[in-house]
Amino acid sequence: MSQHSAASTVERADSRNRYEILVDGKRAGLTAYRDRGEQRVFFHTEVDDAFAGQGLASRLVQEALTDVRASGKRIVPVCPYVAKFLKKHDEFADITDPVTPDVLQWLQTELG
Repeated sequence: MSQHSAASTVERADSRNRYEILVDGKRAGLTAYRDRGEQRVFFHTEVDDAFAGQGLASRLVQEALTDVRASGKRIVPVCPYVAKFLKKHDEFADITDPVTPDVLQWLQTELG
């Protein structure tokens, strides 16, 4: 039905602290994180306008959160998109931590 399924891949880019979704080898979107001990704090998700409406953000976040589970870390959804995704996908509730003032202050320091 849609071509993006076969031609898209999600990769973790540790050196850039993000997961990227690629369509035909071109970066179509990303979800950015910082690690805080056992927590992976997601703070921004975007998909290029040229790729909007194809479900890429949902696939990207699904695969990123699945990777977090596999790595033994926990999710902190500062990013509004990730937070919204988690409300609809309770299969990640057991590894999700709340966004606290401490986390927000730490993230602000990390991002400068």
